[in-house]
Amino acid sequence: MKKNQISILGSGLIGSLLSIYLKRRGLDVSIYEKRADNRKGPYREEGRSINMALSDRGWRALEKAGLTEKVKPLTIPMYGRMVHDEHGKTNFLPYGKDNQAIYSISRGKFNQLLVDEAETAGVKVNFESKIEDVDLKNFQIELTSLQSGEKETIASEVIIGSDGAYSSLRNAMLKQMRFDYRQKYISHGYKELSIPATAAGEFAMDPNALHIWPRGNFMLIALPNPDKSFTCTLFLPFEGDRVCFENINDERDVVGVFKTYFDDAYELMPNLTQEFFANPTSSLINIECFPWMLKSALLIGDACHAMVPFYGQGMNCGFEDCFILDEIIEKYGTNAWELVFAKFQKVRKPNTDAICQLAMENFEEMKSDVADPKFILRKKIEAKLHQLYPKEWIPLYTMVTFSRMPYAEAYYQGKLQQKIMDRVMADPLITQNWDKLDYEDIINQMDKARAV
Repeated sequence: MKKNQISILGSGLIGSLLSIYLKRRGLDVSIYEKRADNRKGPYREEGRSINMALSDRGWRALEKAGLTEKVKPLTIPMYGRMVHDEHGKTNFLPYGKDNQAIYSISRGKFNQLLVDEAETAGVKVNFESKIEDVDLKNFQIELTSLQSGEKETIASEVIIGSDGAYSSLRNAMLKQMRFDYRQKYISHGYKELSIPATAAGEFAMDPNALHIWPRGNFMLIALPNPDKSFTCTLFLPFEGDRVCFENINDERDVVGVFKTYFDDAYELMPNLTQEFFANPTSSLINIECFPWMLKSALLIGDACHAMVPFYGQGMNCGFEDCFILDEIIEKYGTNAWELVFAKFQKVRKPNTDAICQLAMENFEEMKSDVADPKFILRKKIEAKLHQLYPKEWIPLYTMVTFSRMPYAEAYYQGKLQQKIMDRVMADPLITQNWDKLDYEDIINQMDKARAV
C-alpha cells in the first residue's frame, strides 16, 4: 500500500495552487485527478467553462506563490461593464476608479499553467485516477486507474478535497454523524458560445470591458481572450418561460432568439448555431455544508462552498482559501493539522456564506437592474460618495472585488448602504435633483446606521 503525507483530490485551479503552497513548505504532496492530462496533444476547451475574472483576492494568492508575472500574459483587463440594450446601444459602467479592473482569463489555459507549476515544484500529479471511496476511519483513498483499470488503496496522513461541487471527500463526510449539507440549483442554466476575431484579426468589440446583454429574466455575457476572441455565456431558464432552453429546439429557434434579443451580438457570431447544439447546457449550483473537516481531512474551494458565478468570486474566493490556510499553517506548523483545519473553517465559513449570498443576489442585478436608468443613476451617486468620502463610503462591489476586507464585513456594510440608498432613490424627483444631493447628510446617516 502506498502512503502519502498529503493527498489532494482534484487538480483544478484551487487544488493546483494549494499543492504549490504545501510543497513549498517541504511537504510530500500528491494530487489525484479523474480527468486526463489536457496538456498533451492539441489544446481543447470543454465548451462549458465560464471565463474567469481575476480580481484582487486572487492576485494576492498568486503573488504569494510567485506566479503573478507568469499569469499576467494570459489575462486581459476589464475596466467595467459594457451594457448592450435591445437596440444595440451601449452604456459603459466602470467597476471602480483609478483604472481599477478585473482580469479575464481562460479557465483551461490557467489550469494548465498551474499544473505545470505544481509539477515543477515537485508535486506528483496522478491523472486518470478515479476516486471510488474515501475511508475516513483509516484515512485511505480507494481509486481506479482509468488507463489500466487497476485498483489501488492509498493511505494518507492528510486528505484535502478540492474536487469541486461534486466532491468525493464531501460524499464521504456525508456519511459521518452531524454533517450539515444543503445544495440548491437555480432555475437557470448556461451555455458557452463565442465571438471570433474579425477577418482582420482584431477584437470585434471593446476588449477592455465585460459585455453584458441584460434582458430581464435572461442574459448574455462576453469576456475577451488574448487571441482576440470573446468567450460568451448565455444564461437562460431551463423551462417555464417563453425564452428558455426547453423552447429552443432547432436552428430557427436559436436565430429567432438572438436576432430578437441580442441582434448586435448575433451579427458577430458566425458559428452560433453550430456551437449552440455542440456545447452542453450546464446547471448552476450553490452548496453549503458544515463542518468542512474531520480530523486531518479538509474540504476547500467549491467542495465546501460552490457558488453561482454572478459576482466573479468563485475562483478568487478559492484562491483566498489557499492564502488564508497557508497563513494558518505558518502560525501553527505542519504537525497539528486538526488544529489548523479547525481554525481555517472558523475563519472562512462566515465569509464564504456571505459571498455565496452576494453571488445569488447579484444575479438579479446583472440580468435586469443594469439596464434600468435608475440603477445607473444609483451607481453614479455611490461613485460620487466614494469620491468625496473614500473611507466613509465604499461601494459594495469595490469592497468585494478591489479590497481584502472579509466578505462577511463587506456584506454587512453593503446592507447598511443599501438601506440608505433605497431612501435616497425613493425621492420621486431624484433623476432631476441628484446632483444637488446633500452628500454629507448621507454620510451622517451611514455613521448613525453603523453606531446602532
